[in-house]
Amino acid sequence: MIQDVLMRDVFVDFLREQMQKNDKVMVLDADLAKCAGTIALEKEFPDRALNVGIAEANMAGIAAGLSSYGYIPFITSFAPFATRRIADQIMISICYAKQNVKIIGTDPGIAAELNGGTHMPFEDIGMLRSIPNIVIYEPTDAVELKKALPQIIEHKGPVYVRMHRKNPAVVHSEDCEFNLFKADVLREGKDVTIVASGIMVETALKAAEELKAENIDVEVVCSPTIKPIDAETIIKSAKKTGAVVTCENHNVMGGLRSAVCEVLAENAPTPVRSVGVKEKFGEVGKVPYLRKAFNLEVVDVVKAVKEVITLK
Repeated sequence: MIQDVLMRDVFVDFLREQMQKNDKVMVLDADLAKCAGTIALEKEFPDRALNVGIAEANMAGIAAGLSSYGYIPFITSFAPFATRRIADQIMISICYAKQNVKIIGTDPGIAAELNGGTHMPFEDIGMLRSIPNIVIYEPTDAVELKKALPQIIEHKGPVYVRMHRKNPAVVHSEDCEFNLFKADVLREGKDVTIVASGIMVETALKAAEELKAENIDVEVVCSPTIKPIDAETIIKSAKKTGAVVTCENHNVMGGLRSAVCEVLAENAPTPVRSVGVKEKFGEVGKVPYLRKAFNLEVVDVVKAVKEVITLK
């Protein structure tokens, strides 16, 4: 069952399959191949699974060069090292040069857990969203990731995948349809819309169940692709409910909330409240503690929903 499979295993299995079929597919690591699971590929494909050492900027430059010769390179590292540390190389060598590089950043936000504040990116989406010519995708679960990866490799251009190495709760059925550029309405409702991404999708669904007991009918929209965001689905839902809450494992500035608010401000002005990280750096802790510390719990979503409804 895919519910029992780690996200990194889905990713590695996909790469193995693609590398067997296409000798232009490569993977580059910056001394974290064991963490990403891609170390297995080094033995199977020694010429196309490369460890460049602790040199992330060099990894990005190598990937851009490989892409210019027709290769499809995937670069992997912890999310802060795959974004913050190589922002200039992503901007110039990859995006400005229109190179077909896939960037895999693992353990985003509170998923970094005991690696602490230096390894806990709450700003990665915000940093990359303003760069032209890049797709930003945060898989919701292993089921969705398995369906997304073939679309990602077929997409011509840079893609940032904000991927958990391990297993967030599975919210999609295995027979679900998935379009990389469409949001999914997981639950229909009429009183308020929750737009969520990543690990916060499950949180939004739990909050919707709690609110149902109080006769508040919640629509839950899963928005895994944050750039380009599916404006059509968000506008339609906001016009129906008249109130929106965003939920993300990221800073509320620059990420999902910002993308949703930009869409609504121009097309369907709607009251919005946000659940996400607000003006804080990361810290050491396990996920349950970090959810509480950064106000990412079900209770925080319920509170935001009740508040935004009063503004309708």
